[in-house]
Amino acid sequence: MNRLLRHAAGLGLAAGIATWGLGAFAAEVAKSPEVAESGTLVIANTLDYAPFEYLDADGKQTGIIVELAQAVADKVGAKLDIQRTPFPSMIPGLAAGRFKIAWETFSANPERLKQVDFVMFLKAGIAASTSPEKVASFTGDHPLCGKRVGVSAGTASDFLVDKLNEECKAANLPAIEKSVFNASTDMVQGVLSDRIDARLDDATASSYFEVTSGGKLVVLPTLYEVAPLGLAVAKGDKPTQDMMVAALAELFKDGTYQKILDKYGMGKYAIKEPYLVDSMDKLRQD
Repeated sequence: MNRLLRHAAGLGLAAGIATWGLGAFAAEVAKSPEVAESGTLVIANTLDYAPFEYLDADGKQTGIIVELAQAVADKVGAKLDIQRTPFPSMIPGLAAGRFKIAWETFSANPERLKQVDFVMFLKAGIAASTSPEKVASFTGDHPLCGKRVGVSAGTASDFLVDKLNEECKAANLPAIEKSVFNASTDMVQGVLSDRIDARLDDATASSYFEVTSGGKLVVLPTLYEVAPLGLAVAKGDKPTQDMMVAALAELFKDGTYQKILDKYGMGKYAIKEPYLVDSMDKLRQD
C-alpha cells in the first residue's frame, strides 16, 4: 500500500524521503496542526464495510478506504491510525471534536452539513441485491414495496427506506419491512439465510458482493439517489480539509487512486478530482 518514490523521477527530490520509510515528498502537502504535532493521521472508520474497509482472514485491515488512507498518510509523512468506530457515532464524534476525520462513503445532505463538511472522493448510487431465485419477484415501479429489506444503521440506505415507504403508501402498496444491521456482512448473511429478501446498500458495495458471493447475490437494476460520496471532517476545519483535498489530489494525479479502485473492481465509480462540499450547492454530478 505504500507509494514510495512516486515523484522522484520528475522532481529530483529523492533526498526529501522521510527517514522512517513512510511516503515520499510529504512536504508537498501541508499537514494539519494535529498531524504535524503527532506525526499520526487518525481516521475513524467502521472496518466492517467491504470492499471499502474490512478485516481479512488474518485480521489485517484492508479495503479501498484503508489503502487510500495509507497512501494519504504516506503523502503527509505520517503514520496511519484507524480507530474503529460505529457508523452512527461518526458525525456526532466529529461535531464533538473526538476525532478530525471520519472516512466512510458518506453522502451529503442538508442535515449532515449542519455539523460536518465533506471531501468527495467517489460517486455511486444505492442498489438492492437479492438471491437469484428472488430476482423475478422484484417488479414494477416500486420493486421493494412489501419486501423485507436490510440496511446498515444510520446510512443513506437506512433513510432511503423511510422515503420509499412513503411512496409505497401513496401507491397503495404494502410497506417495506426494514431490518437494521450493524455490519454489511451480516446483511449478506441475512439474504443468504432468507431472513431478509434484499439488502439495500451503496451500488459499489453491492457490485462487490455480487462478484465475491459467487453468484449467490444479484444486484437489481434500479439505482437510487446517484450522488458523490465523501469522507467527513469537522465543520469549518480548514487545515484538515485542505490537507485531505491536497493529498487526495496527488493520488489522483499519480494514478494511485485509480489503481486502488481498479484493484477492487470499482474503477467505474471514480470521480475527476477530490473536492470540498460545505453546502449542498457545491455538489457536482460528474
